[in-house]
Amino acid sequence: MTVTTRRTALASLAALAASPLLLQPAWAQTALKISHQFPGGTIDAGDFRDRLTRMFAAEVEKRSKGALKFAIYPGSSMMKTNAQFSSMRKGALDLSLVPLSYAGGEVPEVNIGLMPGLVTSYEQAYGWKNAEVGKELSRILYDKGIVMVSWIWQGGGMASRTKPVVDPDDAKGMKIRGGSREMDLMLKAAGAAVVTLPSNEIYAAMQTGAMEAALTSSTSLISFRLEEVSKALTTARAGSYWFMLEPLMMSRAIFDRLPKDQQQLILTVGAELEAFALKSSKEDDQQVANVYQKAGAKVVDMNPAALQKWQAIAKATAWKDYSEKSPSCANLLKLAEKTL
Repeated sequence: MTVTTRRTALASLAALAASPLLLQPAWAQTALKISHQFPGGTIDAGDFRDRLTRMFAAEVEKRSKGALKFAIYPGSSMMKTNAQFSSMRKGALDLSLVPLSYAGGEVPEVNIGLMPGLVTSYEQAYGWKNAEVGKELSRILYDKGIVMVSWIWQGGGMASRTKPVVDPDDAKGMKIRGGSREMDLMLKAAGAAVVTLPSNEIYAAMQTGAMEAALTSSTSLISFRLEEVSKALTTARAGSYWFMLEPLMMSRAIFDRLPKDQQQLILTVGAELEAFALKSSKEDDQQVANVYQKAGAKVVDMNPAALQKWQAIAKATAWKDYSEKSPSCANLLKLAEKTL
């Protein structure tokens, strides 16, 4: 090899070594995967939870100047709904927007995210993040391998194939989906038979008659087209005993590999999108009534008297059961009650 050729080769190697792509670890060159169970759409239209993941991805990619990229998998197209939380803990999934209570069998503390009657307003719900209960819940999740990115709360109501379910007496003898172990305990005490399945499977169960009614978020009541298989709806417009924590979360194993500035960027954008989530949830609480009325369903609202009846049952069953699981659960419930 001549001196000139050697110099040319060395210069080429030096240029390659200085390349931004080679300076990044290999995993950073692959798009981070975001999985969720909700119908896919666009950044401007569709289920707001899908939109939020797309807004998050676009904004983080923009601010990181392309250093972070994302691929979004809606409708449980990447993996089954109930596998997402566990996969994040193992580092097999990067991010997911999933109801926290779905992981209650794995981490019992998270069932506080769908505890009947414990959260009764959005103001109280979004106050959790900076309150003692939110800080403790974030710590527990972090220790279990999960990083909270966006706190997202949704009010919910009940769609029914037969009659409106407002008072506890209305639920007697009905097959109902509650959405969490604690919600199911309350429904059982009211005389209902409970059905356990994720929200993206409600339509089929109601269509076949395997289930008569379902509690879920206002957004899911719309996105999963449950008005097509329902004759009645109880909305969350005037309050609800059903408020669900459904955050955007990230695998700690993946998060910890990122440089500090990218970690902070993810948390910053996630926090900024909470205002969008709150606005969208409230809008869907109103919109769901319009959708069901148009479909010919009877639409009613929860009332304060009925809400108090449900809350009394919840305290005697779900709250008691949860607090007896462990000192950690008892402490979380105590901290949450301070926000009531």
